[in-house]
Amino acid sequence: MWFFKSKYEKLSREEVVDAICKLETETKSIEEGLTSKQEEIDELMEKGRQEKNKEVKLFYAKKINALKTEREQSVQRALYLMYNIQLMNKLKTSIDDNQFFKTSSKIPLNKMLGDQKALAKFLNKTLGTRTKAEDVLTSADEVFKTLEESYDKNESIYGINDKDDALLSMFETEEQLNEEEEMFTTNEQKASSGEN
Repeated sequence: MWFFKSKYEKLSREEVVDAICKLETETKSIEEGLTSKQEEIDELMEKGRQEKNKEVKLFYAKKINALKTEREQSVQRALYLMYNIQLMNKLKTSIDDNQFFKTSSKIPLNKMLGDQKALAKFLNKTLGTRTKAEDVLTSADEVFKTLEESYDKNESIYGINDKDDALLSMFETEEQLNEEEEMFTTNEQKASSGEN
């Protein structure tokens, strides 16, 4: 049986990239044409608004409508080309993927993955090692938690005694007095400057 390559397998990446470049150039040309048509339409619309003669206004209206029709056709062509570019990019990606996987499957380390039984054995052993190591850490963490939970903070060192409480109250009172004084000063300044 003869093996024939499909036309896609004979297709080179460079051919696809060249086709994409040509399509993008054509799309850019249409886009520039759309911009110039829109500028012309805007210019004619302004002239039509300022024109007094009814027949000249009719001329401008027909010219504007003809340009709008051309613009719509150009938009359709641009959309067609953009869709074509999108599909060509997918084809290029497929070619890249095909080449990548062909190349990477030949790497010696990748060939090791073909021995599924040995791989499963190795992965199970690795999992066992990881589980043991994690169990050691978990046990150590439990010891820390147990000891930390049994610890009572020494209130004579870290707690608030009567002298501390009195000072804290004084700080709060001074802070409150300062805020009230600032507010009073601000209100006086506003009153003296005539603000309400």
